[in-house]
Amino acid sequence: MHDTLDQQGWDELRAAATEVMQRAYAPYSHYKVGAAARADDGRVVIGCNVENAAYGVVLCAECGLVSHLHATGGGRLTHFVCVNGGGEIIMPCGRCRQLLFEHGGRDLLVWTVSGVRPMSEVLPDAFGPDDLTHMADPADAAAEGTD
Repeated sequence: MHDTLDQQGWDELRAAATEVMQRAYAPYSHYKVGAAARADDGRVVIGCNVENAAYGVVLCAECGLVSHLHATGGGRLTHFVCVNGGGEIIMPCGRCRQLLFEHGGRDLLVWTVSGVRPMSEVLPDAFGPDDLTHMADPADAAAEGTD
């Protein structure tokens, strides 16, 4: 498991999220979101929401953050925070919790509205890449259907 950040480290992540939130593109909802996370190599990655006139085509701040993670070398997320336009801590939506789980796993620490929690508490019993190994081989399933 990764090292826990001290309060100064969390405050630095929050400041990075607040800074990038100011660059969000939210002309329709006017609800700006910024996100920041630490990767397992110590890098800080960021993202902000980007809206679109076709409302369902919005890119969440978490999507931008995960893209930044991979565009700058990949790795795993270890610590995450997201803020609204007032710099207040907010919770990622369900879709984004799944995205964060995929790229940080059960041990990813998330600063939530009720304190720092591991992703295993933020998204309990999550479905992830390991669950895909439990699927039957499609060729075996096809062979079984021909008997």
